[in-house]
Amino acid sequence: MKWDEIGKNIAKEIESSILKYFGKKEKSYVVGKSPSGDDTEIFDKISEDIALKFLKPLNVNIVSEEIGIIDNGSEWTVVIDPVDGSFNFINGIPFFAFCFGVYKNNKPYYGLTYEFITKSFYEAYYKKGSYLNGEKIKVKEFNPNDITISYYPNNKTDINKLRDKVKRVRIFGAFGLEMCYVAKGSLDAVLDIRPKVRAVDIASSYIICKEAGALITDENGKELKFKLNATDRLNIIVANSKEMLNMILETLQK
Repeated sequence: MKWDEIGKNIAKEIESSILKYFGKKEKSYVVGKSPSGDDTEIFDKISEDIALKFLKPLNVNIVSEEIGIIDNGSEWTVVIDPVDGSFNFINGIPFFAFCFGVYKNNKPYYGLTYEFITKSFYEAYYKKGSYLNGEKIKVKEFNPNDITISYYPNNKTDINKLRDKVKRVRIFGAFGLEMCYVAKGSLDAVLDIRPKVRAVDIASSYIICKEAGALITDENGKELKFKLNATDRLNIIVANSKEMLNMILETLQK
């Protein structure tokens, strides 16, 4: 199957169907609850239904934020977040994306994250590098005097210690897309140790970041492992280098 074509076709149809809701709270309304307990807005449902229209005929396993898991006993599992950054979307903040991760026998195979407003396709096939609109990307080289990060700390974190070690902090509110900003070198790191993110948020960008040279760990610095479901909450650190990762871990462990 041509997963890149499938993912891009889904992304473009979602784009044409939901942008009329962007920044229009008065047009949106809650239509249900996701398996993890979050509200499902009408634009979330429309987006997911479009993805399911493409994916159900393929008889693959599907993991999606709004419906949970459809298990067809396939070697293929497609993990999607129809709108990563729903709060941003409905509040008119132009930072949100479609996330489409493909796993074969639970191993990374292909990732696509589409940033709607900039029309940016981030994608990667396993062991074939990461690309932004067809151009190869990689993480930024670590420079201790020029560090920009995004973070979502827990209540125990002394965030001032980390903030004092970096030059800039930018918090955008769409974790999967923020991971892609690490992959292309705009951010040095992004972390969430509340924990809040799920596999649906990171499955596509995990592949993109790995192929771009990023390190992805849990809060203890161990290689991140996650199940392909829509409910488990994860602690995750994405860093462009061992130096950046160690700086974060030293701060978290104090």
